[in-house]
Amino acid sequence: MNPYQNERHLPAKSFGLLLAAGILLCLAVGVCRAESSEAGPPAIRIGATVSVNGKYAGPSLMLQNAYRLWADQVNRGGGLLGRRLELIFYDDRSQPERCGRLYSKLIFRDRADLVLAPYGTPLTLSASEVTEKNGYVLAACAASGLEIWNRGYKRVFGIYATADRYFIGYLDILARHGFRTTGIVYEDSSFARAAAAGARIWAGRFGIRIVFYGKFQGFLPSLERLTAEALEIQPDGMIFCLYPPDTYAVCRFMSGQTGRFNSMAFTIAPVFRDFYKKVGPLAEGVFGPSQWEPDPRLPYPGSQQFVKDFKHYTGTMPTYHAASAYASCQILARAIQQTGSLDQENIAAYIRTRDTMTITGRFKVDHRGRQIGHNPLLIQWQKGRKQIVYPTRLRTARAVFSPAKGSAKP
Repeated sequence: MNPYQNERHLPAKSFGLLLAAGILLCLAVGVCRAESSEAGPPAIRIGATVSVNGKYAGPSLMLQNAYRLWADQVNRGGGLLGRRLELIFYDDRSQPERCGRLYSKLIFRDRADLVLAPYGTPLTLSASEVTEKNGYVLAACAASGLEIWNRGYKRVFGIYATADRYFIGYLDILARHGFRTTGIVYEDSSFARAAAAGARIWAGRFGIRIVFYGKFQGFLPSLERLTAEALEIQPDGMIFCLYPPDTYAVCRFMSGQTGRFNSMAFTIAPVFRDFYKKVGPLAEGVFGPSQWEPDPRLPYPGSQQFVKDFKHYTGTMPTYHAASAYASCQILARAIQQTGSLDQENIAAYIRTRDTMTITGRFKVDHRGRQIGHNPLLIQWQKGRKQIVYPTRLRTARAVFSPAKGSAKP
């Protein structure tokens, strides 16, 4: 039995309609597959998996759209090395095992020249096992779990600041406002474990005591129980390391409770523009780490042009997921242009030594490929608007807490 016989490429045109209809067809950016036999050099085939379904679907859609935008722009500009780009996407359904199998298909059956990254640490761990084994470069644009870079791999390069640094800003602000305790609830996954462990370490450095530390293992009643237990303790701050579906579950649970945390910080979900609409009044004051924001005051080259292009291309504002995906494509394109080839070792050697700027800020990796040049921002929802509150030099507003607790310090 052919293990790939039920897989189809995701289509480029009428994407939303085709996904709604459940139709999976071949994809090509700028040209249809049937037209790729025209005279001229063969297209550069670039493959990735995307999460049309499952817990990663929301952020993954941002990656898809950024990849498509980049490829479309490159094709309109004449291609790379004089060759057009052809994207091949498969739906990984947010399942790590399936993701790894599909990257094998991209390499061995589709003969992809390059691969792009999936969304999330669990999928990136799976995909990178395949890409590293077969000598492919993977610019991990949507994963921050430390485990990715603790395996001795040589061709996996991070774009995000790693998860252990996500809550530095939140904890710094808590300390500056005179708060002394926090609680942490985290999902039992590589990314969330790293984010929680990092928050625990940084809390100690800022003199903040952890008064609750709970692990969520995938069952909603367990998550609600942990939230209720933390709420009873009433820490000054509360950190949740979760993917968006579970964040919204916590918020629904909290909306039915009489008590409230003095402040809450969540991974991932708060950066989305519809967070406030989905959560309602409970979103007011919520914090969230971000890798980038579509704010004109961010001084990164090409950032605002990307916002304009992405909005025109998709009709929506980009989140950091889209910007980081686009930045990974920028880095790959520069490597190809500078080395003049698609040779994976040449591309890896180029990326390994770069200290440069992208639309999301500084890019520099260490000997493991882990991102060390980029630092996360901290956003907070204030009066229905998302504001950057950390670091100070980039903030668009000061952090706001309940006036009943804490006093701001300089």
